[in-house]
Amino acid sequence: MDAIIYKIVTVEQWAKAEADGIFRGAPVDLTDGYIHFSTANQAPETAAKHFAGQDDLLLVAVRTETLGDALTYEVSRGGALFPHLYAPLDLAHVAWARPLPLGPDGVHAFPPLEP
Repeated sequence: MDAIIYKIVTVEQWAKAEADGIFRGAPVDLTDGYIHFSTANQAPETAAKHFAGQDDLLLVAVRTETLGDALTYEVSRGGALFPHLYAPLDLAHVAWARPLPLGPDGVHAFPPLEP
């Protein structure tokens, strides 16, 4: 299991989470019944596939050691195992949230990521 997993959210979604003290998920998460996350290796592809051209984004790093059984890895895109959280995310698990800007080439510029 990865020590840190990542969630890409809009600034607006994260502002609501901070106000509530909990992140219940983006619209796709609420529809699917779990919060979609990516590993460090998966995050850039997730940004390109689901957030191309969006510049109002944050990258949220979440510590996994205390998420318990609500966190599972399930087969998703291309047969890869992706982390899914079957519970709201208590912000106490968040290591950091940083802007995820578009670079001059139109691709999201990621900070260094921890596996």
